[in-house]
Amino acid sequence: MIEYLSLFLFAGAIIVLLLGYSVAFSLAGTGLLFAAIGAATGHFDSVFLEAIPNRLFGIMNNEVLIAVPLFVFMGVMLEKSRIAEELLDTMALLFGPMRGGLGISVTLVGMLLAASTGIVGATVVTMGLLSLPTMLRRGYDPSVATGTICASGTLGQIIPPSIVLVLLGDVISSAYQQAQLDQGVFSPDTVTVGDLFLGALIPGLLLVFAYILYLVFKAITKPESVPAIPAEERDAVENLGGRVLHALVPPVLLVGLVLGSILGGLATPTEAASVGAVGAIVLSIVRKSFNLTVLREVMRSTTQVSSMVFIILVGASIFSLVFRGYGGDDLVRDFLNDLPGGVMGAMILVMLVIFLLGFFLDFIEITFVVVPIVAPILLSMGLDPVWLGVMLALNLQTSFLTPPFGFALFYLRGVAPDSITTMQIYRGVIPFIVIQLVALGLIALLPELATWLPELVYG
Repeated sequence: MIEYLSLFLFAGAIIVLLLGYSVAFSLAGTGLLFAAIGAATGHFDSVFLEAIPNRLFGIMNNEVLIAVPLFVFMGVMLEKSRIAEELLDTMALLFGPMRGGLGISVTLVGMLLAASTGIVGATVVTMGLLSLPTMLRRGYDPSVATGTICASGTLGQIIPPSIVLVLLGDVISSAYQQAQLDQGVFSPDTVTVGDLFLGALIPGLLLVFAYILYLVFKAITKPESVPAIPAEERDAVENLGGRVLHALVPPVLLVGLVLGSILGGLATPTEAASVGAVGAIVLSIVRKSFNLTVLREVMRSTTQVSSMVFIILVGASIFSLVFRGYGGDDLVRDFLNDLPGGVMGAMILVMLVIFLLGFFLDFIEITFVVVPIVAPILLSMGLDPVWLGVMLALNLQTSFLTPPFGFALFYLRGVAPDSITTMQIYRGVIPFIVIQLVALGLIALLPELATWLPELVYG
């Protein structure tokens, strides 16, 4: 019975989270409560708790994590200074002559916003507020409109340079080194955030391409569901070419500069994120949309998101320390090793569990709590760390889209007009879920889609 206390600890944390308590304090509080009970009954060695200060110092000393508030600042600045809104309007006019053009514009702008923030909730809410009224006003089928917005908003899970990949890359890197040390390799190979960025690039672009193909398919098979923008509205716009250059080129160059500097080895993710933050400020100044009110809103949003990320990381560190103190990692390792099907059986079970947890937990909790437990075990079985990271990110992206509990659905429901029903949102995302599942299957069958580019660039 004692060896299963770690599972009771995990179940207790899930129950407390489902009751609606703060994530960070639920994780830390549950961990410390079980540690106190275990120490009092002689089932837990309190020496494990002495490692907490070292863990917290390690979080404070982690240079990769400094990229998180900088990337968040960059994305929020592009949103608050209305650069994203201008970009969406311009892209809509550019693709307006074709049926489904507005949906394609939403997908491409969602990709750019995802690349600059990586926060699913922020992207879905922003795209919902900016584009949903426009799509409905121009006659789009509500299911197609809401499905496109939800799907493009979740691209922040997989399109680099998002903070999801920054956090996941840091955790995968630590898990990979731990797996090698457990195998007796005392000069372990490393995997970086840049490796994961490169690994996610092709799958992410394939998803965007597949989304656009679906919208083209809708335009051919059911054209009334994705109408074109009326010709008189397009003709009323003067100098569309100049407007495209003004609205599209600068943010694309900014994202390209940030991502290119990381992938080219010219800058670390933290250094590139600082360039992105400064670049977003420069863009807002050039557009004359920068003032103290905007800066105050951006700083407040950045502080809120960054504080949430880091306090969850602190709580998760305490929780995982107690979990290991109870021998939970050994229990999970033995269980996965004994599964039928070997490494593929273990991988399928882990993916299923993380998919279901994605209904109730945000990517930050899953990245900091679940991934550090299962990733070292899977990596010690011989899985590629970059492939594993991409599969986990895609899996979570699919989970956030899936009814009835997907986070993206609730975010959009919160900003959608009352005329939009929940069932319309559910129906709208189903084709995109199918696309996601096909993408997962493709990358499972062809790991080179995730591993080829990092190997080509970094050898």
